[in-house]
Amino acid sequence: MFKPLRNIARSLRAPTVQEREMAYLNEASDAIELEYRMRQVDRGMFRKGY
Repeated sequence: MFKPLRNIARSLRAPTVQEREMAYLNEASDAIELEYRMRQVDRGMFRKGY
């Protein structure tokens, strides 16, 4: 009974910081770009309040 409601709620929620970081890292096209992106994530690129 509640399963469809849970699915709707999951689809409407915003992605977490960890999900956004992983999505950003997964877009890297090579190892050098991945290292650069990892440094940006380590510096708090996604954790600052904008």
